[in-house]
Amino acid sequence: MSVELDEAYATCESITRVQAANFSYGIRLLPPPKRKALSAIYATARCIDDIGDGRLAAAEKIRRLESIRSALHALPREPGERPVTIALADAVLHMPIPLEAFDELIDGCVADVQERSYQSFGDLLWYCRCVAGSVGRLSLGVFGADDLDRASNLADALGVALQLTNILRDVREDRENGRIYLPAEDLDRFGVTLDLDPDSGFTDPPDRLAALLRFEAERALRWYDVGLRLLPVLDRRSAACTAAMAGIYRRLLTRIEADPLAVTTRRVSLPKPEKAWVAVRALVGHSH
Repeated sequence: MSVELDEAYATCESITRVQAANFSYGIRLLPPPKRKALSAIYATARCIDDIGDGRLAAAEKIRRLESIRSALHALPREPGERPVTIALADAVLHMPIPLEAFDELIDGCVADVQERSYQSFGDLLWYCRCVAGSVGRLSLGVFGADDLDRASNLADALGVALQLTNILRDVREDRENGRIYLPAEDLDRFGVTLDLDPDSGFTDPPDRLAALLRFEAERALRWYDVGLRLLPVLDRRSAACTAAMAGIYRRLLTRIEADPLAVTTRRVSLPKPEKAWVAVRALVGHSH
């Protein structure tokens, strides 16, 4: 492996470790070739997300997202000069990574830039599959599976579960940024508006808000029940990686379900020792 390629992978691993901390607990359980490839996928996804979440004008965000789309379409033939595309181009040469899934991730980010709202859960499901199910399917290209169709559906479902968890965890931060992901039909059902007061607190009656958030958490838990069926389909280390990543998010979701209003006042997270414990437990649980 060339020095340039080594440095490209090292950059991807650093981006993943710093900016996708919850996932890094699982990724470090993989053998080096898979760890490097998955880091390249996550670092690329992070670059796409960063454009969507950045402070540029909407038109410039979309221009840059389409530029990344074009660059990814040229892989592995033209790896470009950026570390993430250099590493990803190499990974694609060695593993059956479905690069077309990045198109869906970019579509989801474009929806964010356009401030799309979601009327029904079916609408939100499209978004979740774009921004998270896609990453699950990309990851599966690194993990490998005998029954790829079944595994892809399960990876997609697990991605939906993770994204629903993110949406609940970030409900206040997203609202402050002008975004509402929860379906309008659910808000109507529970009599909730998600309007904010001048201090960025929700104006909805706490009992209604708690009922809505608990309803969404229970829905997300059902998606974990489906998505975690992926584990027996994977090899030992890939299953441990997935169990660690999903385990951290599922524990986070369980906390939100137990105290839904916590997400309205602070960012709910697990302490680092608990995340490490989940990762160790995942590795031990898939050691034979």
